[in-house]
Amino acid sequence: MSNQTKDEIRSVVREQYAKVANAVAPSCAPGCCGGFSPEMSLKLGYTPEDLSSVPEGANMGLGCGNPQAIAALAPGETVLDLGAGGGFDCFLAAKQVGPTGKVIGVDMTPDMVSKARANAQKLGTTNVDFRLGEIEHLPVADQSVDVILSNCVINLSPDKAAVFRDAFRLLKPGGRLAISDVVQLQPLPDALAKDVMALTGCVAGAATIDSIRELLRAAGFEQIEVKERPGSRALIAEWMPGSGAEDYVTSATIEATRPGGAAVEKGASTKTAARACCGPSCCEEEKSA
Repeated sequence: MSNQTKDEIRSVVREQYAKVANAVAPSCAPGCCGGFSPEMSLKLGYTPEDLSSVPEGANMGLGCGNPQAIAALAPGETVLDLGAGGGFDCFLAAKQVGPTGKVIGVDMTPDMVSKARANAQKLGTTNVDFRLGEIEHLPVADQSVDVILSNCVINLSPDKAAVFRDAFRLLKPGGRLAISDVVQLQPLPDALAKDVMALTGCVAGAATIDSIRELLRAAGFEQIEVKERPGSRALIAEWMPGSGAEDYVTSATIEATRPGGAAVEKGASTKTAARACCGPSCCEEEKSA
């Protein structure tokens, strides 16, 4: 796909996910690229309670993990979901942040936004807002978000540096990323790298772990952690059977923090609060307080 322009890549992805939104079966296997099954969601780390708490059609099986598991969401927080799809992760987040919190879901596919809004009406939720937009140019105000979630979407972007720069822009000081995505373990063979279905199937566009770390640092993030998700390569083999993609990519969790702020004051987890510490001196002050 390297010979395509960024807009051409976005068009290919948008077309494919419009088919998923409209229940036109895509020519790919279950998993990140579409084809929901409850068993796949359970393998990705969701619970039966998660699956039963959202409207039918909200969970479209488009993830490669569960960003909720690392997000440590707290009541009152403002959460942004990049590539919200049918709204599955947004609705789960809305329950955690409660009526005093807010969840914003952004997707570049009009059919997905329409589907997510319809699902919100079915659920009767009032603290979720779905917006049409590209994740490189988010329709969200500066420093207005506490937590950014994303589930197997950033790999689809042809400009990941822009994604992380814009994420940094809209996070409050001390705000954090909690992302599940596919990462590249070794260079892809041409057959996969140039395959349209491998691109929309969350394989061909994956960046290396080192590249992701460098892009996050360049955007200004600190406390960066990128960890392979155990057992995920077997799931990738189910997405694209016979392709050998599992030898080249894997699912990972990606965490990072915008410097500054006081996450502990927002009710964040102990892990997140520790990350908000500005250095040895402030940690000593906390101990003596």
